[in-house]
Amino acid sequence: MSGDSETPIPGVRVVIDSRAVHVSSARDLTVLSSAVVGGGFGRTKAIVNMHVDDQYCGERPEDDLAAFAAGLGVTKPFVGLMTAAYTEHAQVAVESLGGLTVAAVVSVGLSNTTCAGVTPPIGMEPDPPATAEAPPAPTELPAPGAPQQPGTINVVLLIDGALSPSAMVNAVITATEAKTMTLTEWRVQTPDGDPASGTSTDTVVVACTGRGDVLRYAGPATTAGWLVARVVREAIARICREKLARDGGRRIGW
Repeated sequence: MSGDSETPIPGVRVVIDSRAVHVSSARDLTVLSSAVVGGGFGRTKAIVNMHVDDQYCGERPEDDLAAFAAGLGVTKPFVGLMTAAYTEHAQVAVESLGGLTVAAVVSVGLSNTTCAGVTPPIGMEPDPPATAEAPPAPTELPAPGAPQQPGTINVVLLIDGALSPSAMVNAVITATEAKTMTLTEWRVQTPDGDPASGTSTDTVVVACTGRGDVLRYAGPATTAGWLVARVVREAIARICREKLARDGGRRIGW
């Protein structure tokens, strides 16, 4: 979905091309994210999801993102993500209900799928099957900073409302649940054949305009959570549908 377009959220634009997905806002957004640059809580007018080569192994991704963002005319503070997925295939899904609008801007790379709690950490061999006589021996965790593969699902949530800090965390949980359920429904698996819960480098960004009354919750039973889950599902399903069409229905390796 390449192009430059306004979203239904006033003052927020999304540019999608082969270099990146760039979200810009005329006003500061309150953000919670696990992004490479600008992670945690903060405020920003710009979110950049940069495409990198699938062999990318930069030692200072923060510097690479800062240089790329500067080339787009983005100044600090900004939120920066990376993905080896083809960003021109990113999708924007929007839903509104009860005066609240939520948009999801999603890119999907499935070259590095994992099953949380089953797929071992990078650098650690899988445990042998446990037996009653001999429980599996402790294994050594990989050293901090071990290299990671670049296959990534990046979800940027744009919420035209005000969420409390705990509700923003709640939105991350809801988005992750929706992502995993959608992957399951599309039968996405890990290289070992386990159901994929995501990839090892997935990122979620929750960005709120701050308009309206503060919402304290964003779980699946709330309007905010319902909208978050709906747009995440729609964007990921659309990407999977289009990828299968491009690949002639092939699912192996996705």
